[in-house]
Amino acid sequence: MKLKRIMYFCYYLKKLNRPLFKKFLKYIQEQTGRSKMSICWDIFKHSMKYNTSILEYFQFHFYKIPEAEKDTWAGTGYMYEYQKKMNPPKYRALLEDKTVFDKDYKKFIIHDVESLEDLKADIKKAEEVLANKSGKIVFKIKDGGCGKRVLVKECKEFTPQSMIDFMVKEKYDLVEAFIMQHPIINEIAPTAVNTCRIITQLDKNYNVVILGCRLRVSVSGYVDNLAAGNIAVPIDTETGVINGVGVYSDITKSDTEIHPVTKKPLVGVQIPYWKEAIAMAKEAAQVNTINRAVGWDIAITTEGPDLIEGNREWCKLLFQLPAKQGLKPLLNKYLNE
Repeated sequence: MKLKRIMYFCYYLKKLNRPLFKKFLKYIQEQTGRSKMSICWDIFKHSMKYNTSILEYFQFHFYKIPEAEKDTWAGTGYMYEYQKKMNPPKYRALLEDKTVFDKDYKKFIIHDVESLEDLKADIKKAEEVLANKSGKIVFKIKDGGCGKRVLVKECKEFTPQSMIDFMVKEKYDLVEAFIMQHPIINEIAPTAVNTCRIITQLDKNYNVVILGCRLRVSVSGYVDNLAAGNIAVPIDTETGVINGVGVYSDITKSDTEIHPVTKKPLVGVQIPYWKEAIAMAKEAAQVNTINRAVGWDIAITTEGPDLIEGNREWCKLLFQLPAKQGLKPLLNKYLNE
């Protein structure tokens, strides 16, 4: 066990966002009066004991919470093992490759999505994408995650053929119509499509359990993920009402009840078409039951919920930070079935 944890820690060091680490370290040093050496040694000890990454020491507030609470937090190492068991690597392409996903889950997708290969085979599909009501298109790569290589452009910039040529040159695999989100969501954060993350778990009898629901709220950019400096809020699973403050993954930023730019309230907002969104996530979870724990990203449009993607590695920060508690005990139930 100890050797395995050391190997994990070496991985955490390799992947460490060093500028962010230095920022957090300085912040905690100023907040607590402790030395950098003391904090770094504490980080190592906590990683060995709780299998958490270096930044999670800060994000889970291990520097100040009671010892008894620390083992309730699911860190990177735990989530890697959990999701590897729930979503076997051999079958992850069903979720990871967007060109495959968009075909398998087509019934849940409202907006027009086309792969480069389909566009090459039928240029009329390119005409249809460019004629979408939003006047915008979004380019993506097939294995992108966390907003990786997402580009929004105006339709008027392209002809059908020039759009295809652009995708070839810039190595984009998909293009889709820009989603026109529901006015209630758009009023809060208009710069990006703000998606609901609904996390489903199949129990041992393949019944669908909802592990948690969050709304990812963009602050000012094209994407809505926490890693890009955005906000996440918890959604009550039964009612669809935002029932908690907005949180950042950046510990130097305070929780907020209002959007920092639009100044619109977050807490108490009713997510439109909530029953339909939950029903969509539950039905999607039964399409491919070999992947048992999936984080579904669902946009809310005027026409209803619109499935964007299914994540086999759904973020432990998005899962736990808005809940203000560690949720490892909830996962242990299914890990030990």
